[in-house]
Amino acid sequence: MLVIPGRAGKDTCDGITRRELLRVGGSAFLGLSLPQLLARKATAAEPTGGGPGWNRAKSVIMLYLQGGPSHLDLWDPKENVPDNVRSPFRPIATKTDGVQVTELLPRFAEVTDQVTLIRSMSYTPVGLFNHTAAIYQMLTGYTADKVSPSGQLEPPSPKDFPNFGSNIIRHKPVNEPMLPFVMMPRPLQESNVVGKAGTAGFLGRAYDPYYLYPPGDDMDMTKMDRIKVDDLKLRPEVTPQRLTRRARLRELINQGMPALQRATERFDLDEYYEQAIDLVLSGKAREAFNLQAEPDAVRERYGRNTFGQCCLLARRLVEAGTRVVEVNWPKIANSDNHSWDVHVGLTKRMKTQSAPMFDAGLSALIEDLAQRGMLDETLVVAVGEFGRSPKRGVSTSGNNNTDDGRDHWPYCYTCCIAGAGVKRGFVYGRSDATGSAPLDNPVHPTDLLATIYHSVGIHPATIQYNHLNQPRELVKGSVVTGILA
Repeated sequence: MLVIPGRAGKDTCDGITRRELLRVGGSAFLGLSLPQLLARKATAAEPTGGGPGWNRAKSVIMLYLQGGPSHLDLWDPKENVPDNVRSPFRPIATKTDGVQVTELLPRFAEVTDQVTLIRSMSYTPVGLFNHTAAIYQMLTGYTADKVSPSGQLEPPSPKDFPNFGSNIIRHKPVNEPMLPFVMMPRPLQESNVVGKAGTAGFLGRAYDPYYLYPPGDDMDMTKMDRIKVDDLKLRPEVTPQRLTRRARLRELINQGMPALQRATERFDLDEYYEQAIDLVLSGKAREAFNLQAEPDAVRERYGRNTFGQCCLLARRLVEAGTRVVEVNWPKIANSDNHSWDVHVGLTKRMKTQSAPMFDAGLSALIEDLAQRGMLDETLVVAVGEFGRSPKRGVSTSGNNNTDDGRDHWPYCYTCCIAGAGVKRGFVYGRSDATGSAPLDNPVHPTDLLATIYHSVGIHPATIQYNHLNQPRELVKGSVVTGILA
């Protein structure tokens, strides 16, 4: 079935409503819904921009550390501070002169010459700074409309602002048969709010990421060995020749229906249909997902756990042509064990669970991209929705915290960013003596997003229209030119 778009409107920059642009009957026998995923069109005017770092990134890998990692206990350690501020982990030197991290990141300490640390991430929240509201702001650039007294948000909605990756693939579509945007290995989540900030929102489902969520719970460290991509292959009864014949039949039908052609030609439906077919026939995506093709030594280097294997898969995907990969930390934001939400048990949880996985995965990804010559064209960002309170055992968000725990802290935290024109071996901004506030160069989450858009060649002020036909900028932030070479 071919669905012809409805009325003209302004949910895209050329004034065309693209609600349900394409549903091709072939999707049934293909066993997939990829035509909808690929039904996108570069309708925006060419963005104007320039300057340091402009359009340097062909791909973006976002390591999204949902839960809020403690900057004081990872990469902004403080000395000569009160006992209830000082990290239980000792500071160590790094490959960058004068820059220290904690002993939890020994491998990362060896690659700091490849990255910039932004130690002045900061914002003042509106109301409760719960995880979901902060995640929504970090990944969309906008604050959420509804926050309940408990801090929880409404579920994902078609009227939400789009995830940054959805915006990128809309304005910078891929040019080869490859999935444009992949999110793994689990949804963004706080309590019962699942997937907020992880959709294309008002852009429509055609720009949603490809959700790669293997079966298994958050404590299952082998789930990436059970990746299933059945929607990227033909069903046994459908041969490539049969698929090609059906594509040709569709073309002949269109040629015999000139009115239909005229009604649909502006949407380039044939192009989207062909992209879906090419994606399946090329097998490129299926090959990229095959982690077993990697040598055991490489897989060990990244870490034989969910996060490490996601980092490895992210490299394989961008190598194959994927534009955006978002790796969500593989534990629900507000939870125990290897979650970054360390209200209790900080010392044991960070030392034995979260930090070793993070250290191996992040450092291996940076090393691997650099060795393959890919870091110059790949932007890597590792950041959470906020940091943790400088003082242990105090409540800043209504949560209970033990002496070995830190609460939420959006006023000052750290982001790691590397590749694609970002300065190497550099620290941008400083936090004060206790890591409580920036001393200079504060960077708001919207500024970080503006920098990401700038790096892929999209002007942050580009206008698109929401579900109410209202013009909205991609993000109201300023490019952090100080980190760009």
